[in-house]
Amino acid sequence: MWYSYALVRVVPRVERGEFLNVGVVLFSRELDFLGARLEVDEARLHSLAPGVDMRLVERHLQVFKAICDGSPEGGPIAALPRSERFHWLVAPRSTMIQTSPVHVGRAQDVERALEDLLGEFVRVPQAAGSDGA
Repeated sequence: MWYSYALVRVVPRVERGEFLNVGVVLFSRELDFLGARLEVDEARLHSLAPGVDMRLVERHLQVFKAICDGSPEGGPIAALPRSERFHWLVAPRSTMIQTSPVHVGRAQDVERALEDLLGEFVRVPQAAGSDGA
């Protein structure tokens, strides 16, 4: 199945343009699927922006996820069809939460693709031979 995805980024100081990838949002029209996985590495974000307000970041990400999920907490945008919510979420903006350009991919299991993209673009890569301990 074909899908479109974008990376979700925290841009603590928009004027500097520096960001940290914190998630992935993925849409498959064929499956009528819209999902997001978000993981904030607080230590990495604090190294980028020592004074970042983590409660504010978490609040913004919760709204992003609520819109993606179609939850009432996402407000009126969350009531739109999945395709419209995806396009709204990935629209360019100059706020603390931004997305990358949209990319396409193909997978039989979009849930697995979402997890793989998170591992590839959000999580810190493990050194070769590292067991993560």
